[in-house]
Amino acid sequence: MRVYLDNCCYNRPFDDQSQLKVRLETEAKLFVQQLMRTGVVEYVWSDMLDKEALDNPFPMQRVKIMAWKSGAKIDVEITPEIVIDATALVNAGLGNADAIHLACASAVDCDWFLTTDIGILKKVRQHGLTRVANPVEFAVEVQNAN
Repeated sequence: MRVYLDNCCYNRPFDDQSQLKVRLETEAKLFVQQLMRTGVVEYVWSDMLDKEALDNPFPMQRVKIMAWKSGAKIDVEITPEIVIDATALVNAGLGNADAIHLACASAVDCDWFLTTDIGILKKVRQHGLTRVANPVEFAVEVQNAN
């Protein structure tokens, strides 16, 4: 199973944990991280994740997030084809960065695109063969499948 986590997923454990939604998403993201570390799921990195992670103003977070790059099965470079796919997503209402993330996931046939961004979830539940979900939804589905 191949997954792509967008930048907000990587940042979720660093967010204020006082809200239940954030805590649940953090726990689910940590569960996904364990699946990533053990190779149960293969995960994808991209040029867009590089850009957003390196733009993180908090040095510790930047280092911890960038450390995930080394374990990624695939590192997607943004190609003209990805830009074309992303442009269609922007025309459907997604922001530029979100569209690039989703287009990168689709380009390498990810089964899942994980995000905590409610705007993305409201606009796109499936893009091609890639299912778009919150980490909590993904974790529940994976556990139910076993």
